[in-house]
Amino acid sequence: MSKYNNDLTQREQELLKIRRDSDTKAAELSKMEKMLEQTKSLLDKKSESGAESKDLEENMEDLEERVRSSRRHRRSSLHHTQMLESQMKTVKGELVGTLDHLQELRSVLKRSQQKAEERKAAMEKLAAGLR
Repeated sequence: MSKYNNDLTQREQELLKIRRDSDTKAAELSKMEKMLEQTKSLLDKKSESGAESKDLEENMEDLEERVRSSRRHRRSSLHHTQMLESQMKTVKGELVGTLDHLQELRSVLKRSQQKAEERKAAMEKLAAGLR
């Protein structure tokens, strides 16, 4: 009898396991059916909103074109900025050269003025000596 009770208990356990598996599969099937219904609903909405979809598609294409245009503009601006920086360096170098040249000319002018004053003083001395 003990063996019979063990078999029965084992059978009961197997039935319980099958019942649990069945419940689990039923729950999974229920979830899958809900997902299928949601998908069908979304497809129906999508087919109903075909015009909206086209508008969204046009908006996306417009945004993509804007992005491409912005990238082109950014590259162009970067290139233009680099050219301007190069020109500024060139102009700065020329200004430094011009400033150096002007300082040399100012020194020459001061020496010339000093010599002119010395000649004038010498001539005044001579004129005073001739009198």
